[in-house]
Amino acid sequence: MDHPVPPRSQCPVGTVAQQPYQYVRTPLAEPDWRRLPGWRGVTEAQWRDAQWQRAHCVKNARQLRSVAGALLTDTFYEQLAADQAEFATMPMLLPPQMLNTIAAQAPTEPHAFTEAFLADPVRRYMLPVYADRHPRWPSHPKAERDSLHEAQMWVVEGLTRRYPTKVLAELVATCPQYCGHCTRMDLVGTSTPQVTKARLVLRPAHRQEQMLDYLKRTPAVRDVVLSGGDLANVPWPQLESFLMRLLELESVRDIRLASKAVVGLPQHWLQPQVLDGVHRVAALAARRAVNLAVHTHANHVRSVTPLVAEAARALLDAGVRDVRNQGVLMRGVNATPEDLLDLCFALQGEANILPYYFYLCDMIPNAEHWRTSVHEAQRLQEAIMGYLPGYATPRLVCDVPDLGKRWVHQAVGYDRERGISYWTKNYRTEPEVRDPAGGAPLDRRHPYYDPVDTLPEAGRRWWAGRADRADRADQVDRAGRAASAAPAPAVQPATAGPAAYAGPPEPHAYAGPAAHPPTPRTTPEGAR
Repeated sequence: MDHPVPPRSQCPVGTVAQQPYQYVRTPLAEPDWRRLPGWRGVTEAQWRDAQWQRAHCVKNARQLRSVAGALLTDTFYEQLAADQAEFATMPMLLPPQMLNTIAAQAPTEPHAFTEAFLADPVRRYMLPVYADRHPRWPSHPKAERDSLHEAQMWVVEGLTRRYPTKVLAELVATCPQYCGHCTRMDLVGTSTPQVTKARLVLRPAHRQEQMLDYLKRTPAVRDVVLSGGDLANVPWPQLESFLMRLLELESVRDIRLASKAVVGLPQHWLQPQVLDGVHRVAALAARRAVNLAVHTHANHVRSVTPLVAEAARALLDAGVRDVRNQGVLMRGVNATPEDLLDLCFALQGEANILPYYFYLCDMIPNAEHWRTSVHEAQRLQEAIMGYLPGYATPRLVCDVPDLGKRWVHQAVGYDRERGISYWTKNYRTEPEVRDPAGGAPLDRRHPYYDPVDTLPEAGRRWWAGRADRADRADQVDRAGRAASAAPAPAVQPATAGPAAYAGPPEPHAYAGPAAHPPTPRTTPEGAR
């Protein structure tokens, strides 16, 4: 005879139901950098010095060998070289602070250390290797260099207006550290064998003047996000001057400073001259009732150390309203409820950093092994509810091309078999505002695409068929162009640096692992 299971309230006395997630407070710890052969003689004073950190960033395999000694086997370096040759969209650049959080507890026997290093979640997105990439679908067929079409929404060079009341100001195209999944891989950093980077054309002072002029003429914009790149690479006097002038505009009510360096190079934000400047800016913001916040980027609990907490606390003490975290949801890094909650409790409870957003990884080339499906993100959002304070429970969001951020549960349609979700918006983006025809109707459904390898077999077959047809059409097109082209002298590869931005691009899909030239761009009317 079957017996129904009693309700939990009627379970026998002494029965303990386990919570899906068990919170245990864990103090932050700074890994001992002296465990690595190349840093055994580094003093604490050197480690805390921002200039020492910058001077000793790891930019190539030779420098990594000088730090790790014999701890990493040749197999790792072979994998690293293969990835840089065939897949990497970002150059290698790791400050010692960031590198030190990888494999912090690994044994010192080379094979065991290499295994732990390869498995480390921070390594997975800061130092990708060939074996990480998906063998069949390294890129989604819809992947693009400027996957969010930000440059199409420039109102002046580097100033993106996707939303009616907000702008994103790209002040610099470099960072003190480069993440493998960077959404601005089209612009940020130096070129790789796969990607010839575009670049900003105007001098910084001229570009900033144009940005300020636009904001003066556009009082509907009240919220300015300063980013790049990373603001830690803008010389502080220049950044402070720009901020002070920005605060002169009565229409600006929110200013957000974006810097992953709070996590990757906290030593920068602990410099006395920088903190003194932050205090001056924050004091003026307070007098004018402007909300001033700092946004950083941590993706795994291992990267949150006492120095990170010290930098966040120092910024708060200097007067910023909040230090918030905008992470990226990535398979192999943080795409489990446990990983997300561990990170959020470390940020909120130990580092005074407010968990804010986790974005689905954008559809850039060679990122499919990181990206998660929308339905998986929905499940994760549900799984983390109820543990953190409501104000510190992050929202998982999908940044939909030509649309903007949407909470993952806001999809208005979803074909799970083919992995196509549909989204709508209640405002017009800048290209739509400029469109003489009035742009697309507000109820237009904008598509977003799940990673192909997460789909059922029927969905994978459907995308494979589309990819095969596209390849055949591309081969026919190339053959036709080759047959009709007149003979021309060979062109030597450019050596004078990356190609220049000339304005917004036409959308284009990533076509495979061949090298990518910079996207043609044209300047918005009146931008210069």
